[in-house]
Amino acid sequence: MDARTDRNRRAAALLRDGRLARTPIEPLPADCRPRDETDGYRVQAVLHELLAGAGLGPIAGHKIGCTTPVMQAFLGIGDPCAGGVPARTVHEGRADVRHGDYVRVGVECEIAVRLGADLGPAGAPFDRARVSGAVAAVLPAMEIVDDRYRDYRTLDVPTLIADDFFSAGCVLGPATGRWRDLDLEALTGVTRLNGREAGRGEGRAVMGHPFEALAWLANRRASLGLGLRAGEFVLLGSVVETRWVSPGDEVTVAIDGLGEVHATFER
Repeated sequence: MDARTDRNRRAAALLRDGRLARTPIEPLPADCRPRDETDGYRVQAVLHELLAGAGLGPIAGHKIGCTTPVMQAFLGIGDPCAGGVPARTVHEGRADVRHGDYVRVGVECEIAVRLGADLGPAGAPFDRARVSGAVAAVLPAMEIVDDRYRDYRTLDVPTLIADDFFSAGCVLGPATGRWRDLDLEALTGVTRLNGREAGRGEGRAVMGHPFEALAWLANRRASLGLGLRAGEFVLLGSVVETRWVSPGDEVTVAIDGLGEVHATFER
């Protein structure tokens, strides 16, 4: 095992242990901290292997964070960042989860896509038009995020990337195969917390068009020699600022023209 592989594995093991123990994660030791975003994605890939070995299953889809001005301002990070979503953390239609299974749990209101064709690295560079041909369906989605850090503002972006950029699961809604009949830029997403509106935003907030985020992810993964596979889903970024939830809260995310999803965070 070379020095870089060893460093990445030690970093991934620390992130895995913190996530599984629900212990607030501290900055990684300097000798294994990812040095840049590419390093962060390398550690992330190792973390995915370790989480699968711990019972969370293989990566079923991907999330993209910081694709909208509201989230960039909220986190103080100016560029998109991607993470993986393990299969055991994916819920269909509704999630009933324990609030205590997270450090500081929140929800985000998202448009998602399900891929019907591969977007492999050999096809790069991608643009919005090219990735649209790989989209089999568009879905409403709620991303479940976890601020599992002592203070995320003390962590560097490569470490946040290595730890899947707050990803803790998702709820996927009904798949709409006739998405070409919809104006994705104009779709309005609404988050409701215990029946009251907690925020709304439009699809155009996601890099001007949701598929711009998909093209960004396909190109970023291609730069790492990776692709996106048919059958995978992609959460394209929250159109509403993260809403943190309390024990007993009920949340609904609704996207005009697509449908809605629900989650209860049980005491």
